[in-house]
Amino acid sequence: MHHKTLLSWSTGKDSAWALQLLRQDPRVELAGLFSTVNAAFQRVAMHGVRVDLLRRQAAALGLPLFLIDIPFPCSNAEYESAMQAFVLKARAEAVEAFAFGDLFLEDVRRYRERQLQSSGIAALFPLWGMPTGELSRTMVDSGLRAVISCVDPKLLPREFAGRRYDTAFLSDLPQGVDPCGEFGEFHSFAFDGPMFERPVALRVGETVERDGFVFTDLLPADLPADLPAA
Repeated sequence: MHHKTLLSWSTGKDSAWALQLLRQDPRVELAGLFSTVNAAFQRVAMHGVRVDLLRRQAAALGLPLFLIDIPFPCSNAEYESAMQAFVLKARAEAVEAFAFGDLFLEDVRRYRERQLQSSGIAALFPLWGMPTGELSRTMVDSGLRAVISCVDPKLLPREFAGRRYDTAFLSDLPQGVDPCGEFGEFHSFAFDGPMFERPVALRVGETVERDGFVFTDLLPADLPADLPAA
């Protein structure tokens, strides 16, 4: 049996690899991606990626994209309300499962499962339990290409923002930093790899510090260089 599935999409490498594995699973009918978007700034929550670039990424993956607008600032109650509305809509469209790219944080997994409880939608975790050292090398060796869009400077030096996620990046990570950034050390934007129909053409813009995080602005390659950052 094929289960109609939507993948929670952050724009990053882990989401991209989860997509790769889901496409290889004969039990899964992948029906699209869904992303939470900061409605005030039209950026992907936490990753800071522009919605225009997100749309181009989804098109390059050949999948429908569903956006969930959340306010800024956003309380936990407001976030959960927006997500529950999306869950109801998805269930009405016969969606049977949501997939997530989480790796090993038990509290995050339990939260996702609890939010879907009694909805009729199952939670899938295709990357769950994979050793992150091995997984990071597998992703890089497969040809998955990504750039670091956000860094938590409390956990990783700001100089890592804007770098390519590659062998050199992994070698330079300080001791104690998870190579997949599972503790929130960094976030990425995937722009090419075996799960893409074509690369996403982009360029790296300015790096700024905002709300305690360091963000590198990523822009579609054909947009003007003086495009406003907000």
